[in-house]
Amino acid sequence: MTTSQPQEPSLGQALLPVLTLIGLLASSVYLFGDGSSSGPNQIALILAAMVAALVGWRNGHTWKGLQEGIVHGISLATGAILILLVVGSLIGTWILSGTVPTMIYYGLGVLDPRWFYPAAVVICAIVAISTGSSWTTAGTIGVALIGIATVQGLNLGMAAGAVISGAYFGDKMSPLSDTTNLAPAMAGTDLFTHIRHMIWTTGPSILIALVMFAVIGIWQGGAADAPEVAAIQAQIAGQFNVGLVMLLPVVLVIAMVIRKVPAFPALLIGALVGGVFAMVFQREAVLTFVGDPELLPAVALIKGAWIALFDGYTSASGNEALDELLSRGGMSSMLNTVWLILSAMTFGAVMETTGMLQRIAVVILGAVRGTGSLIAATVGTAIGMNVIASDQYIAIVLPGRMFRAEFARRGLAPENLSRTLEDAGTLTSPLVPWNTCGAFMAGTLGVATMTYLPFVFFNLLNPLVAIFYGFTGIAIKRIDPDTRPGGGGMSPTAPTGPLRAP
Repeated sequence: MTTSQPQEPSLGQALLPVLTLIGLLASSVYLFGDGSSSGPNQIALILAAMVAALVGWRNGHTWKGLQEGIVHGISLATGAILILLVVGSLIGTWILSGTVPTMIYYGLGVLDPRWFYPAAVVICAIVAISTGSSWTTAGTIGVALIGIATVQGLNLGMAAGAVISGAYFGDKMSPLSDTTNLAPAMAGTDLFTHIRHMIWTTGPSILIALVMFAVIGIWQGGAADAPEVAAIQAQIAGQFNVGLVMLLPVVLVIAMVIRKVPAFPALLIGALVGGVFAMVFQREAVLTFVGDPELLPAVALIKGAWIALFDGYTSASGNEALDELLSRGGMSSMLNTVWLILSAMTFGAVMETTGMLQRIAVVILGAVRGTGSLIAATVGTAIGMNVIASDQYIAIVLPGRMFRAEFARRGLAPENLSRTLEDAGTLTSPLVPWNTCGAFMAGTLGVATMTYLPFVFFNLLNPLVAIFYGFTGIAIKRIDPDTRPGGGGMSPTAPTGPLRAP
């Protein structure tokens, strides 16, 4: 059935693909558990997209028009996909060069048993910033910290809350994180503008969380040694040359960020410098990694750096926790995430092209009166998607697509939206037991989601800070009236001070 003018979808039609997606994703998590994001969720998104396409076809949309919408929707994520690929290369060469191992080594040195909870936050934050992964941080250093907390007789829910708070802070603020790249792509801003704008909400939230963890830690008392941490430090020092010079690639990338070098070239340069550092400072580690004695040493060094760029680094220290922590990176490691993004963008594009996303947004936006309620609606929608869709990527993609135009119409810079997507979409994902993140954290740390939930202070505080800023106008960035849609462009201008919500 086709008509010259497609019909507007009803609310029931708009909700049908969403309900289909919820059912398929719930089945995916039930059947595949933590592995649901490695293929099953992608199939669920594509099938739900086809349901949306069938509804659109019934309302008069042609497949050609739907396909053009899909291509356009995917194109919005192209920049993020390219950055994700180069981030994979950077992780691989930074591990091989000793940069990531050095950051982990010194991060572990911060631990003082008398200050276990805040120290756990700091350690996990450092590791997550250096790796861009909250899951890897929790699955390695987090497991060791939970073991130490068990020996000390500390509250395991509190310990897990500290691990998750630090891991998600680092994940959220790391340019290596896939969600940190995805959020600005959905909102229409760039990576480093997004990270700088997040400091306004993320900074106070983590500081308050650290104070809370410190006060509780002092009140509870207790002390013990940390053999697990010492063992990992010794393994790192035995496998890599550890020293402050290994941190120069990090300094270089930070300097480029400060000078506002675009993300893709900055990260690519960082990855290549990491490869050079590996060949210069980690000669034995690289030759062992390549494992081909027939090659000339110079050729083997080049091959090792090249492998790290496309396939990452594989650690073989014999320490299972350390090997899991350091065996990652390479462009190939990002292909599953790219697959998930393409599938999610396909679903979102069909929903948008057929008008179904707008139909749902109208209902939600009907209750919006000002900037505060718009941000609150975005937070609520992102949390809702984490609850009903069970995936943090969907909790970023769908609200980003739904609210992007409304933020622009109200003269709000896109980094306000990208920041809010992370404040709610990324951070509340481990708080839902059936969400892939909640299931992973509970299974990995051995602490039930509902046991650690009251103590994940950072993740609980950050959405509330975001809503508070929305209603007070603090750190809300606007765009010039002349650069709004219909004007000359979309270039944001820096506010002269805290702006009040209308």
